[in-house]
Amino acid sequence: MDNLKEYHRKRDFRKTPEPEGRKKQKRADHLSYVIQRHHARTLHYDLRLEREGVLKSWAIPKEPPAEAGIKRLAVETEDHPLEYQDFEGSIPEGHYGAGMVEIWDKGNYLPVEWEKNLIVFEINAQRLKGTFCLVKLKPKEDQDKNWLFFKKKENP
Repeated sequence: MDNLKEYHRKRDFRKTPEPEGRKKQKRADHLSYVIQRHHARTLHYDLRLEREGVLKSWAIPKEPPAEAGIKRLAVETEDHPLEYQDFEGSIPEGHYGAGMVEIWDKGNYLPVEWEKNLIVFEINAQRLKGTFCLVKLKPKEDQDKNWLFFKKKENP
């Protein structure tokens, strides 16, 4: 699974409870969405969207926006295996991402638009519902993984 090469490179699965992601997943009738609250070096939230057999991932430094008008930085990270959507637990000290991971929100999503610099999707989950956007920011030198994450205003 080449799309998980970076994920595997960063972890020692003999010492971390995180899923390896080597199993072939059955195709569901919907696309998975999850946000995990991650108490690592700093508290942040990991947004994950199923796409092409993996979870595309972004780290969000502040609580995700439940209302329109609130924008959050979202830093793109390595793809994670689909099994990670159910992962909760403690990553041991000394390992990449050390700290407690818990599911903050979970459900499914429907992609509306998925382009290189713009992702629009409808979330149907426990905490977040509605149309959300990820908009890639113009890169500044080596910062080409920064996106804005926000909820779209609903038309009355």
